[in-house]
Amino acid sequence: MYQLYPNECQSRFHQFLVWLIVLCGCNLSVFAQVDTTRQIRKDPLENVQVDTLRHIGIDVGPTDSLTAAHLTAQTDSILMRRDSVFYSRLKTSMYKHRLTRQLYDAVFRDVYNSRIQTGEVSQIEVNPFKIFEGRIIGDIYIRRLGVFGQTVYDTLRKANNWVERVGSTVHTNTREHVIRNSYLLFRQGDALNPVVLRDNERLLRTTSIFHDARILVVPRPGSRQFVDVYVITQDVWSLLPNGGFGGFTNFSVGFDQVNFRGLGHQLFAQFAYSGTDPRQKAEYQTRYKVPFIGKTFLTAEADLYYLRDLKQVAVKLYRPFLTPDTKYAGSIELNHTQVNNRLITRNDSVLLVPVSYNYSDIWIGRSFRLFYKQRDTEEKGRSRLVVALRNTNYEYFKRPDVTADTNQIYQDSRTTLFSVGFSRRKYTRDVLIYGFGRTEDVPIGESIAATVGFDNAELGQRMYAGMNFSQGKYMRHLGYLYGLVNIGGYVRNHKVEQAVLSLESNYFSPLMKTRWGNMRHFFNTRYTVGIDRFDNEYISLSSTGSGVNTDGIGLNSDALRGTNRWFINYENVLFSRLSLIGFRVAFVTFANLGLISFPDRTLLKGPLYQGYGIGFRLRNENLTFTSFQIRLAYYPNIPGNTIPFRTAFEGVPTLQFRDFDLSAPQIIPYR
Repeated sequence: MYQLYPNECQSRFHQFLVWLIVLCGCNLSVFAQVDTTRQIRKDPLENVQVDTLRHIGIDVGPTDSLTAAHLTAQTDSILMRRDSVFYSRLKTSMYKHRLTRQLYDAVFRDVYNSRIQTGEVSQIEVNPFKIFEGRIIGDIYIRRLGVFGQTVYDTLRKANNWVERVGSTVHTNTREHVIRNSYLLFRQGDALNPVVLRDNERLLRTTSIFHDARILVVPRPGSRQFVDVYVITQDVWSLLPNGGFGGFTNFSVGFDQVNFRGLGHQLFAQFAYSGTDPRQKAEYQTRYKVPFIGKTFLTAEADLYYLRDLKQVAVKLYRPFLTPDTKYAGSIELNHTQVNNRLITRNDSVLLVPVSYNYSDIWIGRSFRLFYKQRDTEEKGRSRLVVALRNTNYEYFKRPDVTADTNQIYQDSRTTLFSVGFSRRKYTRDVLIYGFGRTEDVPIGESIAATVGFDNAELGQRMYAGMNFSQGKYMRHLGYLYGLVNIGGYVRNHKVEQAVLSLESNYFSPLMKTRWGNMRHFFNTRYTVGIDRFDNEYISLSSTGSGVNTDGIGLNSDALRGTNRWFINYENVLFSRLSLIGFRVAFVTFANLGLISFPDRTLLKGPLYQGYGIGFRLRNENLTFTSFQIRLAYYPNIPGNTIPFRTAFEGVPTLQFRDFDLSAPQIIPYR
């Protein structure tokens, strides 16, 4: 198994800090290690030890979904034992005094009560539920862990400090009937399908309300037909206040609740006031979302924005292809929008263009299972043929004058698209990629889709055709590589317009051990070419953020515009052993390079815009908060930038993997 937490000595600085604390009056003595194999009381798993990844002590043994047959452990038992003695002595000593005990809990992970993993997946995992295929599912037990302290790796682990204990008490866990009726793909009495259980575990982990999830299958003693299923979930802390205060005439207040009253509903609301703004003093916005309504797996969402430059009312009901076994998917969306578009012309003039329109979007899709793989492997039955039909409509009420040569992007249009595609996808578990220790499901497979249709545009009917291909896989001992190719455009009067070609590649290295922690390298590149785009259409290298969390240099500038773009990013992330009040620390080094040009200049002849930086990120996987990042960056040649060195304290959203599911037919985005 892999190690998630320390298995080597601390860095020199960390050692210096530790021994400084020890020398300040801590007496080193060794006490017995805490026993973490106690049985859980008052729980359906009363006689089952679910605090470890070992087999449960019954005749046949359970199937542990976190046990993989082909995982490579990269551990050093000598260093592990040495660290164990060191931390045992340190913890015993520091726990004698209240202040030093709180300091220990704030800085160090509890090395006793954690299932430690390091390494990367070396081979495709064998589905652990396979041995029970066809058995009848008897009882389904739901175990909901505390939001802090416990983990799906160790359900007996204790909260480290009073903040975590209070947080677990105050938080309302997702209700059992919600998990049972809205998030499970199987029912009592179903024949056990190992693929469904594996997909269900992944589905639980990808939702915003769960930090992690684990499924166990336990044979019933004395029965060769029935098995019981245990679903173990751990919520994230669901409430995030937000706001700011710049005085009684300039403030904002709000909150984001991703699991309202344990129902899985998401509620966001924010109010802002600026008494000196002549256009609009008060702003507010709200969003309510109900995911997975019953066993339909439909999600309903309503949005209301009343901002200075955006006023919108929108409702949406949708169901994606959640798993390869999902047969039907679709969506219906209606909205009314008023927006002040910020438009930059080719001569660098900045205009605020008021626009008002109604938008509707309806699509439906059907997937068909393909059995081109006859071997009894994980890939059998994972391939799909997907067909889909979509209709979108833009109807403008307020806009600038539209002619054949100007402001074409604001023309009324009704677009009908049809797509057919092939998708094969499965998932491999890994850790320490975009997360800081949670289980991450890495998609492996490929997809290819072709889209055709017509657009009844105001300036004349035109045809559309597009194609995309993507593939991702682990390369043995080399890491993970993903590639995407998109090409598409309109044809009117035998001439191509608004076409785009985009290429993208993402790579991350295997997890590497260092004396300071575990490290990965990331490399991403994106190349985009616009073909006969409208005059007021462009893409930009401007962005905020850094490294893999951005699609640009990391700095905003109106000069970084064009129709063709090539962006390259490198990032090194060191996942350290430090843990500050439950927040794990990662040190980051990044480099962003970009080229951009309009059609009158060759892309490679333009200046190479650059951004370099260092920083560190803080993340608690049990919180819904984005990661916090502090960075120092250097931008040597950005036009109009008079301050080449920039510092920033910013939120960094958790990145999602590119999947290979096919959904609504879409026009290739130009971005």
